[in-house]
Amino acid sequence: MSFILRIEPLGATVPILEGESVLEAAQRSGVTLARSCRNGSCRACLCHLQGGELAYRVEWPSLSPDDKDEGAMLPCVALAHSDLLIHAPKARYTDPA
Repeated sequence: MSFILRIEPLGATVPILEGESVLEAAQRSGVTLARSCRNGSCRACLCHLQGGELAYRVEWPSLSPDDKDEGAMLPCVALAHSDLLIHAPKARYTDPA
């Protein structure tokens, strides 16, 4: 099963394949999201979930209960359980080098 990821304000729409993190799906589709550790601890990729449902690959991602209440998410370890809409202001299309 796959889902659709919409990244705002960039306006990108990408498929998320089963087992892929949100970050991996974006990268595979030519969209760069902020990132660093890729294991849910540094918070460099933090953005906001505006719609949809997700779970995490790790039991304790670096999000406080207040972060979660405010819709914060970590795309590096987030797995889609539905179509997702995220707000990631630093998202950019990958520069073809």
